[in-house]
Amino acid sequence: MHLPDRVTIVEVGPRDGLQNEPGTVPTDIKVGFIDRLSRTGLPVIETTSFVHPRWVPQLADAAEVLATMTPVEGVRYPVLVPNETGLDRALAAGVREIAVFGAASEAFSQRNLNRSIAESIEMFRPVVTRAVEAGLRVRGYVSMVCGCPFQGEVPVDDVRRVTVELFELGCHEISLGDTIGVGTVGQVQHLLEALAPSVLVDRLAVHMHDTYGQGLANTLAAFETGVRVADTSAGGLGGCPYAPGATGNLATEDLVYALHGSGVQTGIDLDDLLATTAWMADRLGRPPASRVARAAMATRPPAEQD
Repeated sequence: MHLPDRVTIVEVGPRDGLQNEPGTVPTDIKVGFIDRLSRTGLPVIETTSFVHPRWVPQLADAAEVLATMTPVEGVRYPVLVPNETGLDRALAAGVREIAVFGAASEAFSQRNLNRSIAESIEMFRPVVTRAVEAGLRVRGYVSMVCGCPFQGEVPVDDVRRVTVELFELGCHEISLGDTIGVGTVGQVQHLLEALAPSVLVDRLAVHMHDTYGQGLANTLAAFETGVRVADTSAGGLGGCPYAPGATGNLATEDLVYALHGSGVQTGIDLDDLLATTAWMADRLGRPPASRVARAAMATRPPAEQD
């Protein structure tokens, strides 16, 4: 494989990983998780979401989490915002980077956002404009890029259209999400090659769920095609309430292990990351989905119970 010398990993465990947990995760556990992740060398940690608590009760404590956590210099802490109300809450909390979440599937957009793709873009327009004017970095998510549980195949042209529109709104980076984890290496590379004439590939990221065990292969395939940023979740936490059967994201430690073994730099201390995953798994009361973490935990002493 022809991999880059260095890549950036965006940790999404505290937001995408925890938002679908069946039981309420206490605020102090979320903060402990973020603070431990902050000390691993991760450059970006998506911490929470300012979506209405009615839709995502797990993240109702977003403002408290941000006020309580201990930021580490050099680490970025973006949050997800769905609309202008969410942006107002994020600005009040002192956030310096946000993300908006759209879809390439019309059916999924209707189910997830209760509006069409075109209507969602118009909803994001004032959010992105105001955020950029306030000096914030804005990331865009495009979900369902490899398939949708409600409409099946998602045309590449639809992915291209939404990606270009989000860039035109003012997003600095677009993360392409295989939200239900059905993509394959060939599909991912074909998608990126099809997008290349319309967007700068080095401003794209990938967000691969691991439902069919393809998350690692698909992420490495994206790196081969020119992408330099990938979203992952410590321990493989996560899922999608609108995508039946979808598992969590690619586990951060699984990707880090593969990259470090291939000579690719990430800036992340794998031992610290594994200790953090073990700590969080203990708090959740179940083993992590990550194969690397499971192997490491089987041969190492238990994490400190502080």
